[in-house]
Formats: sequence, structure tokens, C-alpha cells
Amino acid sequence: MSVRAIRRLLVVLTTTVSAVVTVAAPAVADPVGTPASATPLSAAFDAAAARYDVPRDLLVALAYAESRLDPHGGTASAAGGYGPMHLVSSPGVRTLDEAAALTRLSPAVLRAEPAANVLGAAAVLRSYADQAGLNALTRDDVNGWYVPVARYGGATDASVARLSADTVYDLLRTGFAGPGETVPGRPVAPRRGGLERAAVLGDVGTLSTDYGPAAWAPASTSNYTVASRPGSHPVDRIVIHVTQGSYGGSISWFQNPAARVSAHYTVRSSDGAVTQSVREKDIAWHAGNWTYNTRSIGIEHEGYVDNPAWFTDAMYRASAALTRTLAARYGVPRDRSHIIGHVEVPGATHTDPGPNWNWTYYLQLVNGITGIGSGTVNTESSSLNVRSGPGTGYPVVGSVADGATVAVYCQAVGSTVTGPLGTTAIWNRIGTNRYVSDAYVFTGHDGYIPNVPRC
Repeated sequence: MSVRAIRRLLVVLTTTVSAVVTVAAPAVADPVGTPASATPLSAAFDAAAARYDVPRDLLVALAYAESRLDPHGGTASAAGGYGPMHLVSSPGVRTLDEAAALTRLSPAVLRAEPAANVLGAAAVLRSYADQAGLNALTRDDVNGWYVPVARYGGATDASVARLSADTVYDLLRTGFAGPGETVPGRPVAPRRGGLERAAVLGDVGTLSTDYGPAAWAPASTSNYTVASRPGSHPVDRIVIHVTQGSYGGSISWFQNPAARVSAHYTVRSSDGAVTQSVREKDIAWHAGNWTYNTRSIGIEHEGYVDNPAWFTDAMYRASAALTRTLAARYGVPRDRSHIIGHVEVPGATHTDPGPNWNWTYYLQLVNGITGIGSGTVNTESSSLNVRSGPGTGYPVVGSVADGATVAVYCQAVGSTVTGPLGTTAIWNRIGTNRYVSDAYVFTGHDGYIPNVPRC
């Protein structure tokens, strides 16, 4: 089916859904539903959920966990996944091929067209649900879809499969907002089936023996070299990577014997959780350069290089604590000559961690400047604009109320602003890509806050 035909199908499906809602919708909106949006991707979620009888918010949560609702221009993730739903065609994981068979859409269309990608993922999930025994009476209950969601992630290790599915249900529990989509939180009680007995990464029995805060999920022995470092291979570099994929998906990929790639550690975006996949004594295949593999520790970070929303303060701080520990253990200088990006490895074909990675902030954290300040918003109106960068030229991305207490993760120099607390060029970062002028925040300090990093 052509892209034009796909779009016609989506129009028909969306029109049908709208007609049903017009006839049957109650006067008060469902408190756990998601309001329809005019964006093409939202229309795709509407149509796919209706056609395959998949809970819409579950479909959106899965997309958010995999891609933050970003199609990435049809380019592949590190694990060979495409589109907002991360449909994969690789040894051991064939959701893209399954979607093609179920929808009769070509793999090329499923890879490149976001609406088709969403439709294909819904078809695969519905197929898994049918095989799991869900029927017309049980498909409306989002808690019954846990096993299909876990299967969709493609993990062969039960703990990693549970990690992937739990991520989706945690998003449903807490709620989230992405481009064109806001999904409110709600109580969830997923029925995990056989995965209920799977160890949760980080619980007793799955902890790393090299780094206490990390979980242990070993990579396939086909993806690294057993060694006895430091020995004849002294460690003198730490290499920073970005996964180009999700946390659970990347850990699962390291466990796939066909991957031919691994890293010692992976750090999660949302909360800074760390999983180890290769022992530090062994040589992970992460740098694309054998010499650098033998002399370095590789740390992956969940996300995509072109989307700064993945690079949270929780991730930076957890990664920096790990790097600080590694540097002390192996005597690695804590500077940019020895803590490097994948892009800086000789012969590298990768660009990670990319231009959105904040080296200034990260190296300060690594070197022990780790304070988090706080302040009280003091504005002459009811609220204060929050901007995506340190200056009035950046877009407004939200607001904070007068009198609210905010955390200050780092401070940057930006455009000069005059406010109730004076005139200043200092801006406070109060969240991931969220800044307010210091002219409106009382921190107890005139200017920079001691031991709080510069952005």
C-alpha cells in the first residue's frame, strides 16, 4: 500500500472514530482518557487504537518510552528500530516484519511514515494480545496488556523484559507530556503473568559487583572480550555514548548475540538508574577502535543525540557519580582529554554524545561540584515564564507560580533581565531545558550559588 493510500485510510478511520464519539460520548470526559489533538501523530494514535482495539494511552506510553514520540526522520536506532514505535527488524526481534505481514504495508512505508509506524505497532500488539488470550471483553482493561507489551520489547532475559514493560506502566501511573500529547496519570495494577516472578533489575541478586548502585544484566558473550584488566590493558579513558534507543532496548540489544556491540554501563534518562552489562575487567565493544576498547570503560546514556529532552539532570548526576568512581579507581584524570565522547575516538563513525550533551555541566559534576540550590519565585504577577534556554529569546515552555520553591541544578549566563531582585544576566536551570531569570528567584545569594555547577 502506498503512503497516499495510508493517509486516505487514516482519514477514513479518524472520521469513523469521530462519528462514534459524536453519538456515544458522555457529556463529561473520561477522567483517564486523552483528549484528541489535531496533530498528525495524535490522529494516527486515534486511528490505530480504534482499528486494532488497543488502549490508546497504552499505545502512546509505549511510543513515549521508546522514542519520546520522535520519528527521528525514519533513521534507525542502534538496535535497528524505526519510527515513534521503534519497529525492529533484526536477528531475534522482528516487529517490523510482523507489522508488514499484519497490515500489508511495505517495510519501507512502516519505517518512514510515522502514521503507518503507529498502525503497524498497534497491529503487532493486538496480535500478541490475541495470542495471550485477551478478547473483546478484556481488551479495554489496560492492566491485561502487560505480557504483550513485554513481548513487544523483544528481550530474551525475563528481568529486562519486565524492565521494558514496567517502564510503560510507570508512565501510565505517573502521567507524561510529549509533543502534542498529554496522558494523565491513573492507578494501574498490571497483570504480569509469568514475569511477576522475574527479578527486578536492582533488587538483591541482580546487583553489580563492580559498582554498588548498578543493576547487573550481562551482555551476550558474543559481544565482548573476556580479559583481566587493568593488567596488560591499563584503563586510561572513559568514553561517553548515547544509546540511540531506549534504556531497556539497549540493554536487551547487548544481550542479543547478533549485536556485536556492548558497553560496560547504561544510564537511564528518567531517574539516572544504572545497569552494568560487561564487567570492568573485560573489554566491551563500544568504541569502534580496538585500542580504545582495551584501554577504556564505555558508558551509554539513554536517548538520541538530536533530542536534548533525554539529557536530564538525574542522568547527568548519576553518570557523573559513576565516572567519578571509575576515575578514582583507575587513576583516570578527570578532564576532557581522558573523559571523551564516542565522536572523539580515532576513526569513529558515530557522533555521540552530540552537540546537546553539556560537557561543562558534566565535568563539574565529575569533579565534585554537585550542589543543588533552591530559591523562591518572586514576581510582580501571578506567575513567571519558564524558557527552554537562558534568555528571553528562547521559547516559553511553561510557568511557575509566584511564591513557588524551585530547585536550581545549575546556573548559566544569558540575556540581562531586570526584575524584583535587581538586574542580572544569571539564569537558573530548574529542570531539563527549563530556565528562569535569577532576577525573579530569591536564592539567598547575590549572584552565583556556591557549589552549584555552571550550565
